Amino acid sequence: MSVWEVGAIALAGFWAGMINTIVGSGTLVTFPTLLFFGHPAVSANISNSLGLVAGGISGAWGYRHELRGLGGTVARLVPASFAGSVIGALLLLVLPPAAFEAIVPALILIGVLLVVLGPRINAWARGHDTRLLTPGRWIALLAGVVVAGMYGGYFGAAQGVILVGLMSVLLPLHVQSINGIKNVLGLVVNFVAAAVFLVVDPAQIDWRIVLIIAAGSLLGGVVGARVGRALAPWLLRTVIVVIGVVAIVYLLLT
Repeated sequence: MSVWEVGAIALAGFWAGMINTIVGSGTLVTFPTLLFFGHPAVSANISNSLGLVAGGISGAWGYRHELRGLGGTVARLVPASFAGSVIGALLLLVLPPAAFEAIVPALILIGVLLVVLGPRINAWARGHDTRLLTPGRWIALLAGVVVAGMYGGYFGAAQGVILVGLMSVLLPLHVQSINGIKNVLGLVVNFVAAAVFLVVDPAQIDWRIVLIIAAGSLLGGVVGARVGRALAPWLLRTVIVVIGVVAIVYLLLT
């Protein structure tokens, strides 16, 4: 690799780590960068997932204060992300790249709409049921997290938008706490998918890319946590919606 290529990939990793922590669409930065430099699509996707684990760790740690008292909720959601990410990672290895092209923009659009309408839907639901988390809402949430994990294990761009939208409707929590949970679940998905790739098809991994993106995303996660936690709830939701719309346009045009 040239110095220019290393620098560009590291910078993309930094931005991806930061964006993933605030919103969750960092792959839209790193993946096109790797393709621009001629790396094969599947190898780039797998190597990118491995590298972004570092940013997931620093981003999740940066949101640790928002997760106080939510250990039980996170523990109940992690297995759903785990299962979904394993399925998604295996699908990436066996399905043609175009398999999810039709459904991915629709999933992100649903996530964007839920981010916008989530608080009102949640308030309406609370007004019609004295229990904050009914069994039906938990089942819907777990099913949605599994689907988001499948998508995240397969590709991952804007997975955070889907998760935040889903939890905005089904969890009676502040958006910053939801964002903290999103960071943990996103970390689980990336880590599990990376482990599947390591076991099933290690030949696809370019360790140079992994290390470069890991270094950039680790720092990006730290910065992203500081920026994200400082945003007002309405501004954080606005940023999530804007990134989600950009992701939809990007995926439809490429």
